[in-house]
Amino acid sequence: MEIIISIMGGLGLFLFGMNLMGEALEKAAGNKLKKIIELLTSNIFMGVLVGTLVTAVIQSSSATTVMVVGFVNAGIMTLPQAVGVIMGANIGTTVTAQLVSFDLNGLAPVALGIGIILYLFGGKAKTKHFAEVLIGFGILFTGMDFMKEAVKPLVEYQGFTNALLTFGKYPILGLLLGFGITAIIQSSSASMGMLVVLASQGLIPLQAALPILYGQNIGTCITSLLSSIGASINAKRAAMIHLIFNILGTIIFLLFLNKIVVMAVTSANPDNVARQIANVHTIFNIASTLILLPFHKWIIKLANKLVPDTHSEDDDMKVVKYIDDRIIETPSIALINVQKETLRMGEKAKESLNSAMKGIMDKSEKDISSSLKKEKMINELQKTILDYLLKLSKAPLNDDSRETIDSLFNTVNDIERIGDHAENLAELAASSMMNDVKFSEHAKTELNDMYNKVLSTYTYALECMKTSDVDLACKVIKMEEQVDAMEKSCRLNHMRRLNNNLCNIDTGIIYLEIITNLERISDHAVNIAQQVISQNIQDK
Repeated sequence: MEIIISIMGGLGLFLFGMNLMGEALEKAAGNKLKKIIELLTSNIFMGVLVGTLVTAVIQSSSATTVMVVGFVNAGIMTLPQAVGVIMGANIGTTVTAQLVSFDLNGLAPVALGIGIILYLFGGKAKTKHFAEVLIGFGILFTGMDFMKEAVKPLVEYQGFTNALLTFGKYPILGLLLGFGITAIIQSSSASMGMLVVLASQGLIPLQAALPILYGQNIGTCITSLLSSIGASINAKRAAMIHLIFNILGTIIFLLFLNKIVVMAVTSANPDNVARQIANVHTIFNIASTLILLPFHKWIIKLANKLVPDTHSEDDDMKVVKYIDDRIIETPSIALINVQKETLRMGEKAKESLNSAMKGIMDKSEKDISSSLKKEKMINELQKTILDYLLKLSKAPLNDDSRETIDSLFNTVNDIERIGDHAENLAELAASSMMNDVKFSEHAKTELNDMYNKVLSTYTYALECMKTSDVDLACKVIKMEEQVDAMEKSCRLNHMRRLNNNLCNIDTGIIYLEIITNLERISDHAVNIAQQVISQNIQDK
């Protein structure tokens, strides 16, 4: 029991250290990771590179593949792109395995000491991020040392060593054990660490360790498979591709490459089983990628057959398109997607506004109904995005990203208010139809002119948010001043028409309500532009 408790304590430290180090690297490299999504082109080789780099930074292939499932579910990544990133993720996870295979325990106290001092006395955010990397490194190897000390007494238990040796004779048992351990602790890096610990204490030879290692690669697929539950068909296929890839790689190695690889790693490190295991892990993932990459189209076809399309999916009918809880594993990229979702919400509000004004000018029931329907979606989007932003705010982020999240909270609320004003306009359209309200030609011209100016103001506000263009944001503010002037002019002209009996009271009330709602929409457009200006000032 004491041994089990010590192993669990060491494993806990290992996982905590690995997560802390990964989160610190993520915060330090956040701005660079934002650009990675732009590299995800149809070029599968670029996908492999991106998957490798992201996993090397966040220290978890499971997190990367879960993120890929989220991207595919959001429709911003295709299955061919997903194949490349998944293969790259397997290569990236070998960094952790290589790291823990070296005897770096002596550096752990030094890393902890330096890291804690830098964290306590370092003023800059970058210094604290670097300190967290060192602290995570130190805790990780302290956990490794705990596990090594815990398993030392097991050398005396002949039954335990004999049990481990059977995995070399019966590879299927080793595969199942590796699969089971990784599936339970949800981390191939942690299960690799345990394997390295056993090897470093002379408890398990290379031949017995390899089936367990291959099983771990299959076990790590459980995380992405679980994350695909309730996701789109293509997201399920992305998770299935991960499983197919690792199973095929395992079959190839067990049947054809095992002996060759064993010879290579034993000649390179004849007296160090821990290094041999780490090298096999690296060779396995690199070689599997090189061998299976040319057959990625067949892997996709197999995934399509295993996960058939039971019904068609209309992306536009989804409440959300870009955000997904799975992507929060990589906050800097999740932030990009929530910005895209906010812009999508902004476009929905614009569509609602267009439909409402068509309903007014053309007396169209269809357009009125369309506007009201879109406004309901805008309300759902607001709630969903705000909930997502709240979750994202609790993730490891740098200061710039936190400021962006704060800005998005305000922008989402402004867009929702624009949707409310579009709804008001749609209701005014319905009221004018019911009461057979007729505007004079002068009134129609004024409404069209003011509407076009407001629409341009709002369109530019969305564009400056998309591009972070301060000059365009300043243009929005100037255009809003023109809208204010137009509103005053419309009110004065309306009073003249009323005094000259050119319109009646009922028509006048609706007319004034329309220009009031239009002017308020331009106010919210200015709020969006001011958030862009404020964000750029803070970034500088």
